[in-house]
Amino acid sequence: MKRLFALLMVAGSLTFGASNLALAQDEAAVATETQTDTTAAEEVAPATVDVQESTAAEEEAVAAPEEAQSFRYAIKEKFIEGGAEFMGIVLLCLIIGLAVAIERIITLNLATTNTKKLLQKVEDALSQGGVEAAKEVCKNTRGPVASIFTQGLMRYTEGIEMVEKSIISYGSVEMGRMEKGLVWISLFISLAPMFGFMGTVIGMIGAFDAIQAAGDISPALVAGGIKVALLTTVAGLIVAVILQLFYNYCVSKVDSLVNDMEDASISLVDILVQHELTKK
Repeated sequence: MKRLFALLMVAGSLTFGASNLALAQDEAAVATETQTDTTAAEEVAPATVDVQESTAAEEEAVAAPEEAQSFRYAIKEKFIEGGAEFMGIVLLCLIIGLAVAIERIITLNLATTNTKKLLQKVEDALSQGGVEAAKEVCKNTRGPVASIFTQGLMRYTEGIEMVEKSIISYGSVEMGRMEKGLVWISLFISLAPMFGFMGTVIGMIGAFDAIQAAGDISPALVAGGIKVALLTTVAGLIVAVILQLFYNYCVSKVDSLVNDMEDASISLVDILVQHELTKK
């Protein structure tokens, strides 16, 4: 009896231990699966984010050309609505005005000279080779400053007073050359809004003629006519603003060049006086 009871105790102990071991293995397996699922979720999450970011980037890349295309389409539509007669004239003012402005900007930028460097070269040439060497330096340098220097040095033998008069006279000539073409930009700045207003007035007359022909004041008819009429005014004002910016830049560039010419001329006269005194 005692042996049977002992065997039962041993069997129960073994059964309890086996069940605990199985439970522990089940818990470890569950924990492993949970960790695996978490890791997989963490790996999937960045991938999902990357996919979403790439999708958003593709949508933005597609949307940008569509927006640009829609903007161009809107400009064309408004141009057609405004009427080809006056809108075409306003566009022609913009094209010609921009062409003249760009030509002036290029010319004025090419006319810019480093006056300090030029004065130093002229002074060195005077001290080493005389007036003829200084003339060669000025002739080989482009720009209005070098041109008035050349004219002044050509009158060097007639005295300093003749040099000053020559510089002043030729400076006026160079200033006129730099300002050439600016009057056309100013003209188109004035013409573009005028043609725009003219188109607006003619459009309003057409709207009132339509009202008279219909015999009734229709809000849609009036609004449509006024909208088309005002488009020419908007176009003219936009053209005037664009050309005004270019015109102001050209005027400021001319003023800067004129100031450089005046300062350089005074310095040249001083150098010539000093050279004359050195010769004596």
